[in-house]
Amino acid sequence: MFHIDKQKFGAFISILRKEKGMTQKELAEQLFISDKAVSKWETAASVPQIDLLKPLADLLGVTVTELLMCRRMEQDNALSTAQVEQVVKAAISYSEEEQKRTYHSKGKWGLLYIFSVMIACLEILFSYTNGCITTGLIVSTGLGAAFGIYVCFFAKETLPAYYDENRICVYTDGLFEMNLPGLSINNNNWGKLLNVVRIWSITLMLVYPTVSYIQTLFFTGIWQEIADLFLALSLTLGGLYIPMYIVGKKYH
Repeated sequence: MFHIDKQKFGAFISILRKEKGMTQKELAEQLFISDKAVSKWETAASVPQIDLLKPLADLLGVTVTELLMCRRMEQDNALSTAQVEQVVKAAISYSEEEQKRTYHSKGKWGLLYIFSVMIACLEILFSYTNGCITTGLIVSTGLGAAFGIYVCFFAKETLPAYYDENRICVYTDGLFEMNLPGLSINNNNWGKLLNVVRIWSITLMLVYPTVSYIQTLFFTGIWQEIADLFLALSLTLGGLYIPMYIVGKKYH
């Protein structure tokens, strides 16, 4: 398999950027990313997300093919079959490398999720043996586990470029959907929003069973049901959406 030479790739980007008279910060601002990301590309510490290749090539005045080949090509020079195959292999290996890097970046969250599920199961078992199982406990802990398994293992770390070009408040990926009316989702705040959901999911599984058990000791009958509903709404909805809006607006 052909692999992109990160050193050549980074050097090529640096040359093109300087020819355009742009600083790393200016290039980063037009791509809606941090200047540290551009610095990492040019020092061969990392490569751009695959969704950034087209806008990056446009800003630098080259084609995506030239970007992947790490060199300019003559306008009237058609690619040979071997060169076309080389570009295709480069794109495939680029995509595979990016997927692997994204997977490893979520390793710590996966371990925290597994640990939280184990603790939550023990807490629920304790509540069950003491006759303190409530509807709110099952629903809220289940939601935390369901959201957590997606954001800790399968969530994409980067959004497609059109999220940065338009005001979009909805994100959908298979069964997972995030709808935040009034808040524009983009690559500036996406990583922060994912971390909010991850922290919420793990905290909910660790804390909710214990808090639910305690409230059953103080309330009975209709008051217990009211307390259960209030607890579920405040921790499940308020504990998720309020922090998401705060963080989303801050890093917009």
